[in-house]
Amino acid sequence: MAHDHDHDHHHDHGAHEHGHGHDHAPKDFGRAFLIGIVLNTGFVIAEAVYGYLGNSVALLADAGHNLSDVLGLIVAWAASALGKRPPNDRFTYGLGGSSILAAMMNALMLLVAIGAIVWEAIQRFLHPEPVATGVMMAVAALGILINGATAWLFASGSKDDLNLRGAFIHMAADAAVSLGVVLAGLLIWKTGALWIDPALSLVVAVVIFWSTWGLLRESVALSLGGAPAHVDVAALRRYFEGLPGVVNAHDLHVWPMSTTQTALTAHLVMPAGHPGDAFLHEAADKLEHDFRIHHVTLQIETENDGLCARFPDQAV
Repeated sequence: MAHDHDHDHHHDHGAHEHGHGHDHAPKDFGRAFLIGIVLNTGFVIAEAVYGYLGNSVALLADAGHNLSDVLGLIVAWAASALGKRPPNDRFTYGLGGSSILAAMMNALMLLVAIGAIVWEAIQRFLHPEPVATGVMMAVAALGILINGATAWLFASGSKDDLNLRGAFIHMAADAAVSLGVVLAGLLIWKTGALWIDPALSLVVAVVIFWSTWGLLRESVALSLGGAPAHVDVAALRRYFEGLPGVVNAHDLHVWPMSTTQTALTAHLVMPAGHPGDAFLHEAADKLEHDFRIHHVTLQIETENDGLCARFPDQAV
């Protein structure tokens, strides 16, 4: 059961309440990041060695691409670690916002990877070359195992944490690329049609873009202080205005502090006066458990035509 610590500050125009909803500690994915980085670094080295020994430009290029996976995992891990650091006088909410930047960086790196895949596919359409299907399929099969296993490590956290979703999509996308390479190798081996390889690459690029676009859109929205997708602001307003004694709710603002933590401020007009701590505790619990909002600040006002009436919700 989460606990809320409420502090009431009385002023001439009403009272403020600030609640910290403390969830159970989120699962630590540090070990998952470490395993993923080690596995993918080993895969990059193997691809580079076999590409050099076999004089395969394709393998060397893929090694360079998979190096971006390692970078993406390092960025996501660093953000996850920074988010655990306590607040200070400069960063009063802590450094949880770095997870939003990490999710955006992963989305941008995926877009770059998509561009590289499309460019390579176009080159292979224009200048088809024989491929060593056996080596290509063997390396790609290893890639499916490593990227798929790494993606699985982040699957459980990808639903509720955009930063982990970025890592998950990055690894799942590469597993899809490797699967496409295996299928292309099989079809080329059976038919001899070299166009199959670039054609499947384009299909994979479209699939990755479809997943990446949502990640990029949400991470950009969060970086601009937009309410997280899971928060229904209209429902929040209805909840506040449906509380006993509340005749109006205004200055309602919701913003992300990280990819997992959300903050809210609101002014509640209650002509009968301050309702007491029990009311505030109950509201904070409701917001945490029903809306997944963890940091709540409520200001109680006794009249509708006070200072706040001059500043509509649209004004900050």
